[in-house]
Amino acid sequence: MARRSQHTLPEIKAMVLQAAETLVAEEGSKALTMRNVAFEIGYTVGSIYMVFENMNDLVLQLNARTLDALVERFDSMPPQEPAEAIEAIAEIYLNFAGRHFNCWSLIFEHRQPEGGELPDWYREKIERAFSRFEAEFQRLAADRSEAQAKQAARALWGGIHGICMLSLTGKFAAVGADDMNASVKLLVRHFLDSWRHQGRR
Repeated sequence: MARRSQHTLPEIKAMVLQAAETLVAEEGSKALTMRNVAFEIGYTVGSIYMVFENMNDLVLQLNARTLDALVERFDSMPPQEPAEAIEAIAEIYLNFAGRHFNCWSLIFEHRQPEGGELPDWYREKIERAFSRFEAEFQRLAADRSEAQAKQAARALWGGIHGICMLSLTGKFAAVGADDMNASVKLLVRHFLDSWRHQGRR
């Protein structure tokens, strides 16, 4: 039975997001339904629609919380040389994905409704997640253009993410590579060496 409460709409929104995050973290994305969230916070499903447009809106805002948490870890890194910083960012990403697998996975599982575009505020969250990584590439090779640094950063990020996803879903061991951290470290070092040398030609 729904509780009668004097919670404000911002408070209800915060409660919904926390309940949704807990459901996904503990049970996976299949547990994320309006009915389940409503049950967890003791409100009606209709109350959730007072603070979120629909399930897509809820998922995007939940994913934004995950992205913010990841960026917070990047921002807490101490100053260091760019190559070391890139390797450290990769390690933070791997550790974060492993510890928050279900919430991290939801970022990539989610699909916008057909014909729908990601809102600008969410795109900004994604860009923010990449910004530190791209900035380190620009520091690493100041002679490269911003576009070149961005392309290289996202290419390497794709490789890191691929190894991470394959490893955490149990598919990496199937191809004879079961050490995610060592594999990513090897990828990062070889990629950076190659990219730097190409710029000197």
